[in-house]
Amino acid sequence: MPDPRPLRLSRQDAAAVATGFATADRAQPELAAQAVRTALTRIDASLAGSVLLFLTSHFHRNAQAAVSAASRAARCLQVAGCTAPGVFTESEWSLDAPAAAALVLCGDIGLVRPNDGQPILTLAEAGDDHRHWMSDRVPRLGMLTTDADSDAPGRIWLHGKVHPGCCETSFSHCRMAIAVSRGIRALTAAMAVTEADGHEVFAIDDEPALVTLLKHLPDDQPATSSRPGPHLFAALVRDQVTAEQAIARGSYRLLPILGASEDEQSLTLAQPLAPGDRLFWALRQPMAAVQDSGIALDRLAAEIPAPDFSVMFACIGRGPYFFGAEDIDLAQIDERFPGLPAIGAYGVGEIAPLADGNDVISYSAVTALVGHVQP
Repeated sequence: MPDPRPLRLSRQDAAAVATGFATADRAQPELAAQAVRTALTRIDASLAGSVLLFLTSHFHRNAQAAVSAASRAARCLQVAGCTAPGVFTESEWSLDAPAAAALVLCGDIGLVRPNDGQPILTLAEAGDDHRHWMSDRVPRLGMLTTDADSDAPGRIWLHGKVHPGCCETSFSHCRMAIAVSRGIRALTAAMAVTEADGHEVFAIDDEPALVTLLKHLPDDQPATSSRPGPHLFAALVRDQVTAEQAIARGSYRLLPILGASEDEQSLTLAQPLAPGDRLFWALRQPMAAVQDSGIALDRLAAEIPAPDFSVMFACIGRGPYFFGAEDIDLAQIDERFPGLPAIGAYGVGEIAPLADGNDVISYSAVTALVGHVQP
């Protein structure tokens, strides 16, 4: 059934936007059509100009049939999107059950080929060689698409057709503001790796690596010398920036701590390091994420004070699993802009514009507010 909450339509008669969501026990193509029809009903429209469609990974085998069903329901060919481990709108989300989330765009607002330096919505296969376009200066937001277990590429579609590689599109007659919330707290200053062998780090600032971590843990963080907590990370930084500067710029890479050795007082990280690399120990925690998300939303609202819709990509480890069965990032958007249409997906790699350019990050939420600009 359509969401009963008040719907925020575009302030211009020439454009209207709405979302639809559908879920069931089986990944039937009709779910995609149902999500589109729900959105069209909410704006009293019989057809759409464009559709942004996200499907859960359950649709991996019949993605084209689902996309075609959505295209027929929308009576348009401009359907873009991908499969993802989870999908959501402003009112519903699904990580375990088959689901479809659709954003219907009518009138002036639509999906178009990127041009004129507008931010680019980018969906790419996890195994795709994406570095050639990550280095450009045009802001990008999006995600790497995978199957539910993150072991294989997901499905991507553009112009209503599933195709491998990458989907790049922009929103016409819109302004977009993008912010990144990574929700980490630095436990130490930036330090230099002084002894390492591949993934094994033995010494940092000439101290045993494990010691540099354990002595800075907060009292409420459960960890032992042999099993660091799951929300502890090494944050790899570039150049000579401080931990505070790296966090402010977003210019760091989170590396999970895979294990620890009490005998050697070493740590095993998810990426090989070499002497001279610099890192700080960091903690991901819901409280820091909520605060960070609020600051990001404040920044977005200052740029787009009256948005028409929102698009968000969040790490599967950042959404409801992280916040205790509620997506606080979505809740904060709804609190600030009640009824604002929002769509997005949960995945394992978020594409975001950082201070040093576009990058693929993790454990984060990348949010865009989009406002209609009358032509």
